[in-house]
Amino acid sequence: MRVLILAPPGVQSLDVVGPAEIFWEAARRLGDQSAYTVEIVGIEAGPISATGSLRFLPDRTIDDAHIEADTLLVGGDPRLPPAVDPRVTAWIARVAPQVRRYGSICTGAFFLAAAGLLDGRQVTTHWECAAELARRYPNVRVESDRIFIRDGSLCTAAGVSAGMDLALALVEEDFGRDLALTVARYMVLFLKRPGGQSQFSTHLVAQLTGKSAIQKVQQFILANLDQDASIAALAKHAQMSTRNFTRVFHREAGMTPAEFVHRARLDVARRLLEDSSASLKRVARDAGFASEETMRRAFAKSMGVGPADYRGRFGRH
Repeated sequence: MRVLILAPPGVQSLDVVGPAEIFWEAARRLGDQSAYTVEIVGIEAGPISATGSLRFLPDRTIDDAHIEADTLLVGGDPRLPPAVDPRVTAWIARVAPQVRRYGSICTGAFFLAAAGLLDGRQVTTHWECAAELARRYPNVRVESDRIFIRDGSLCTAAGVSAGMDLALALVEEDFGRDLALTVARYMVLFLKRPGGQSQFSTHLVAQLTGKSAIQKVQQFILANLDQDASIAALAKHAQMSTRNFTRVFHREAGMTPAEFVHRARLDVARRLLEDSSASLKRVARDAGFASEETMRRAFAKSMGVGPADYRGRFGRH
């Protein structure tokens, strides 16, 4: 199977190297290096500059008339939002219908959206630019907390390393779970990592929103997770009406107040599970959950594992 990875100038290096390594290792384990053939596609001939001061030599360019491939993946550009070249979107629009499946990694979703391939589709991208993707392309159903999403022949992955998660899922689809698990073990990866992009620190989100009334509320939440976090209480703290508070909070933070509180509690609980030996009951209380069972349900829904299993994987041993 030929896999084309479109690498725009300034591409995130791991968007190319990560999936390529997964496909290469899968072919090696199969004992057939032709099982997957990865080719890098450039905008033009010559080295492609990439992050980490790396450069890639393209196997072909978008000017090549004949394209024959099984899978097309579009790498991302760390500039937010990326510069979208109309020549690139025209090429994507032409090639995507010819392949069995196509998709993006990180901000590569912007290229697919500009090519008109994401309207009405459920997609993900890097959490830092999910709101911008949704704003620019309102017909696209952006899921900001997913690691990767498969929607028919379309597959989209979150930022940077998530391209490897997506590639593992494609290997599992092509050759079964056993091979994908073998590759994951060799690459020291989860076959399916627990949780979504909400694993990034909620405290970081609070720092990114600027010194505003919303940031003050976020800092209040983070310092007082055991207190009333209802919309009415938070709006009163911000000295806003509940309607205006909800609207402004979502605009600045890219999520609802309830989602922020939920992620903040999960974030604190995760750190306590990773760094302390406190009982699950104590962790639940310190993180602001109503009970240990409430915390367990939250972990199962958001992380895919319970608190005890999470500590077993990530806690200090």
